[in-house]
Amino acid sequence: MKKTKTLIITLCIIASFLGLHSAKAQGCVAIRHFSSCVGNTLENNLLGPGDIQIGTNYRYFKSFRHFRGTEEEPDRVANGSEVINHSHSWDFFLTYGITDRFYTSITIPTVINTRSSLYEHGRDERNITFSRGLADIRVGVGYWLLDLEKNQNGNIAVGLGFKLPTGNYNASDIFYNVGPEGSPQVRPVDQSIQPGDGGFGVTVDFQFYQKIAEKLFAYGGGFYLINPRETNGTRTFRETLSPILQNEAIMAVPDQFSVRAGASLMLSNTISTSLGARYEGVPVKDLIGGNEGFRRPGNVVSIDPGIAFMKDNFSLNVNVPFAVRRERPQSVTDKQTEELTGNPRNGDAAFADYLINVGVSYRFSNKKVKVDPELMNEFKS
Repeated sequence: MKKTKTLIITLCIIASFLGLHSAKAQGCVAIRHFSSCVGNTLENNLLGPGDIQIGTNYRYFKSFRHFRGTEEEPDRVANGSEVINHSHSWDFFLTYGITDRFYTSITIPTVINTRSSLYEHGRDERNITFSRGLADIRVGVGYWLLDLEKNQNGNIAVGLGFKLPTGNYNASDIFYNVGPEGSPQVRPVDQSIQPGDGGFGVTVDFQFYQKIAEKLFAYGGGFYLINPRETNGTRTFRETLSPILQNEAIMAVPDQFSVRAGASLMLSNTISTSLGARYEGVPVKDLIGGNEGFRRPGNVVSIDPGIAFMKDNFSLNVNVPFAVRRERPQSVTDKQTEELTGNPRNGDAAFADYLINVGVSYRFSNKKVKVDPELMNEFKS
């Protein structure tokens, strides 16, 4: 009885401190909307045989602060030339417990994005482009390496997933003052607000927890998305801005990554808080395949506070990561141009100050549960 009671408390703490899938990087860095294919939410992955977890995660950010390398360009905001992205995204997910340690998941993401800029509309007036719809669906499996009941103080899970090119990677809108004699023209929207990337991808991920003290746990996890496809055929029109951008005329299909770690404290039987750090972004070069085409490499380090509420089979989580370091490193084009001209070159990207994550989920437990229902009542408020 005592062992089972300890296990329930442990699972409640673990289930609450990673309330959301890993978030995308904050800004017009081309990481767009993505999370690990099997999810990075311990709550959703701690399932018994036949258990089903369904839910949705909502994310929002506004990117507008421009960086070259790690240096901010505050004059862009001061003179009104900054690019502003508003990104809204929803993950609808279902996770199924195959055994106590083996689980599978599907995530169906949708997005609504807007992008306001001067340089994309002839540089004389600010206009907005828009995209929305289904993004890239992810499916995957995960496995806890240690028996959950025998290893209540710590465990690690590994996962493998697949990203399907279901999102539109050629979403278009009207661009002003760019056609013949300054006329409007329909063009693909910027890579940062495309719902999909056009590539079939593979993810590898991990997540872990470790008890530090009573009701205090360390946690961590991360994923890496491998996108073997080099370019997706969608034109950027960047070559019309400058001849040196000729090799960025077509959009790339870049890799993405995210790593996070922190600690969580259970304040009561239903509420917990967490504080961690995230490191996420788009690499300059992919692990597999070439590196031609246009991408905005970049990375963000964020401090990630959160709070979670759990009661019975319902859970609600809120996290607000805020950026403490933003970097737009040299792209392949930047490096090639610098070598040819002998002049330093580093493109820019806009980042957000913070990200808002809200997650809601509900668990349908298999009736053949091992835990005595009377014991569960001891932890209800």
